[in-house]
Amino acid sequence: MRRADKRCRALEIEITKDLTIPRQLVRTAREYGDRKVAMREKEFGIWRSYTWADYLERVKALALGFHHLGLRQGDKVALIGDNRPEGLWAEMATLCVGGVAVWLYQDSLPDEIAYILDHSDARFVICETQEEVDKILAVRDRCPKIEWILWDDPKGMRSYQDPMLMPLTEVMRLGREVGQKHPNLFDEMVARGHGDDIALLFYTSGTTGKPKGALLSHYNLLKMGQNLMRVDPYYEDDEYVSFLPFAWIGEQMMSVSSGILAGFTLNFPEEPETVWHDLREIAPHIIFSPPRVWEQMVRTIQVMHTDSTWLKRKIFEWGMTVGYRLADRKFARQQPTPVERALGWLAYWLVFRPVRDRLGLARVRYAYTGGAAMGPDHFRFYHALGVNLKQIYGQTEIAGISVLHRDDDIKFDTVGKPIPETEIRISPEGEILARSPCVFRGYYKNPEATAEALRDGWLHSGDRGFIDEDGHLVVFDRSKDVMTLRDGRPFSPQYIETRLKFSPYIKDAWVIGHELPYVTAVICIDYHVVGRWAEARRIPYTSYQELSQKPEVYELVAAQIRRVNTSLPEPARIVRFVNLFKEFDADDQELTRTRKLRRAFLMQRYQPIVQALYDPSVHEVHFETTITYEDGTVNEIRADLRIVDLEPIPAWTPAEGVRALVSQEAEK
Repeated sequence: MRRADKRCRALEIEITKDLTIPRQLVRTAREYGDRKVAMREKEFGIWRSYTWADYLERVKALALGFHHLGLRQGDKVALIGDNRPEGLWAEMATLCVGGVAVWLYQDSLPDEIAYILDHSDARFVICETQEEVDKILAVRDRCPKIEWILWDDPKGMRSYQDPMLMPLTEVMRLGREVGQKHPNLFDEMVARGHGDDIALLFYTSGTTGKPKGALLSHYNLLKMGQNLMRVDPYYEDDEYVSFLPFAWIGEQMMSVSSGILAGFTLNFPEEPETVWHDLREIAPHIIFSPPRVWEQMVRTIQVMHTDSTWLKRKIFEWGMTVGYRLADRKFARQQPTPVERALGWLAYWLVFRPVRDRLGLARVRYAYTGGAAMGPDHFRFYHALGVNLKQIYGQTEIAGISVLHRDDDIKFDTVGKPIPETEIRISPEGEILARSPCVFRGYYKNPEATAEALRDGWLHSGDRGFIDEDGHLVVFDRSKDVMTLRDGRPFSPQYIETRLKFSPYIKDAWVIGHELPYVTAVICIDYHVVGRWAEARRIPYTSYQELSQKPEVYELVAAQIRRVNTSLPEPARIVRFVNLFKEFDADDQELTRTRKLRRAFLMQRYQPIVQALYDPSVHEVHFETTITYEDGTVNEIRADLRIVDLEPIPAWTPAEGVRALVSQEAEK
């Protein structure tokens, strides 16, 4: 997998407190100049390239323009929009001035945007399109520190005359004029920076309440990138596709921390909707995505398999059987037999290569997943295809990563071993603690939370886990999410949920059962996949709500749950379930922007459904609620939901007692 003859320039760099991200950007850009492409963007179907010299020139122009408009060291600049070169140039320009970048998710609701802009004290906001500009204008009265709203895409902006607005092209023009008058100013600003200066103010996903702003220094981010590459070296001729939000620490980890150290090429898709087509064109060497992306890829292959001819299905099934056998050999650290190697070679050309090419994974050397747990079924699937998928464990507060699988030491029920310069230990209560040069500087305006997270000189993750006999870290779940089964043993609902989501028909699952008589589940079907399944069987439907409540769909989902139940201990098996009338949605506060379940909120919102699941006499529940759209408008929805029994209901607490337990959980 590794290319010993290649140079990993990141390992040759001495990272001290004198080094900052802008200084490293300048060094990398001056080393490569016009002879190497730094980034590409697809526009109108054509890839447009920027060399490292182009990259630096635009960053310099924006930095001097920001300085001309009044930005100074320590000031906050909020950024919102899709992944694009201009967004990264603006972030780097902010750091060159000595400012702090604050990224927002582009699909955030107005209230979420207003909270972060106000809490962060942002003076500048940089938007991509008219849509983001409108969001900022709608909340600016609640954010009095905002002075400038700068935008990139001119489409729809012609009639906007607000004096607070300015296009980035004008900022660049001003910056170039400043550069002509003060040719040394840019270098002076970059030279003033220090490794301990704050580079990013990153807001955590907020699964239990308001997001907290984590302060990450230049040193934190550069150290993390280099230590990652001490395990998996990246090379200057590698290709990376940047398609995950810059507001997610994982994307910063790759595009910024690793990108400027390794000097690889960033590729920006034309639109979020064209990611998979563009990914296939680039065929990156490195890819990093949260589990939801890998899960969607699996569903895509499963649907393609279902829609194929009989012969293609049989060839695929044979190939996967061979692949699973080889993957299990790898996990067990055993060498395949000569016959298995020969069959693997044949399966590669007949099955694996075409499938990987279809997914854009033809050249991938390192594939990572992180941000949430991934089920063992997904892991085995990718390794059967020959994709070197590895688990990353970390959090925003440690600059993205602390633990990683090694190529020759992958265990799909663990997250691997600590990266260099990182220590991991388990507290007496079972909490995962970490110590490394990448640990953040604290939470902005929240000394109490900072003291709690960094007590005793260790970063307290809030996750429960243990270290196995091979030195691998096993992450059980968030401490607050671990459920106690009726026999008293702790169990991770996330483990069951990831097993359920290996089914192509299940997009999301919420497993419930903490200190309750038995385990239940709320299921969100995959509307696209289940819809195709229903159409093939001539089952009529007009909406997600109607499709989810079809008896045939309940039978389909029940079969998927029973398959998972066979692999679970009896107390952890799902006894009853309900198909929800909609998908879980971040706009409805049911998910974080990184698609993690907000369990406490779900328990509050769907309390009547949960109580019905724990009343064996109830087999249908009426539910009314509102759903929120991205523009902030709401709509009322009413639904009658069926409840299905899968297994005999064990001895259970009377319904009144269960209602009290559910109410207590909702209040927590």
